Amino acid sequence: MSYKVDVTGISPSTSQTELSDFFSFCGKIASIDYAEKSGKATVNFEKASAAKTALMLNGGTLDGSTLTVTSDAPVQDEPHHDDPSAPPEQHDKPRAAIAAEYLAKGYQLSDQVLQRAIEIDHNKGISQKFLSYVQDLDKTAGARALGPEQTISAKLQETFDQAKTNAKNLDEEKGYSKTFWDVRTISSLVASVAVIHAVHLSQYLSQALASPFGQKVKSFYTTTSKQVVDIHEEARRIAAEQKKTEQGAASGAPAEAPVPPPTALA
Repeated sequence: MSYKVDVTGISPSTSQTELSDFFSFCGKIASIDYAEKSGKATVNFEKASAAKTALMLNGGTLDGSTLTVTSDAPVQDEPHHDDPSAPPEQHDKPRAAIAAEYLAKGYQLSDQVLQRAIEIDHNKGISQKFLSYVQDLDKTAGARALGPEQTISAKLQETFDQAKTNAKNLDEEKGYSKTFWDVRTISSLVASVAVIHAVHLSQYLSQALASPFGQKVKSFYTTTSKQVVDIHEEARRIAAEQKKTEQGAASGAPAEAPVPPPTALA
């Protein structure tokens, strides 16, 4: 069984591969029926939740053309499957996270589309399966690197906040925080990163949680309290990590933590 959405307004320059790439962010595609001359397509997804994410994209832009994404019948999300034993798939992600991936890839989504993603997450909630996945990444890496009951995101946030406080105190005392801000921040974070590198953080979210703003990243993926600006911020972070990975590949240096394709979390 598949779940279909109808797409119109497709640019004449858009190939079926490009159309497939665009909608693959929603989840696994079973098939696409694309009439290029008419600018119309039917996209069939394996999961209802993927089709509902596609409907969220109504008004999104591909190759300069605004897409209209509709369905003949109401599409409802499947009930949450909370078994955390298997890694979540693309369709399990919060819609705001998927929207951030679109923006990071360079696709254009209006703030109305982003707000729609936020509202779906708020109304549907985030599955226990996905929550467990993110929390386990943070706790497992933290326990191995820092000890029991420790998380990577909390440790790095603590280090960053302490460095910021130290810099502020120095500024108040001697008025040269700029120099000491750089030195203290870098030295503190390098110490923490050295610990993190002892752990094999190969997944994208692991790398994100191991950033100075790890707690903020964790909150983005595990809570439904978001704003449009949060999606834009997450998109910039994803794009920056992708750029760093690409530059490392171009220079021949091994990437610290490869970013997986949008259709895979593990």
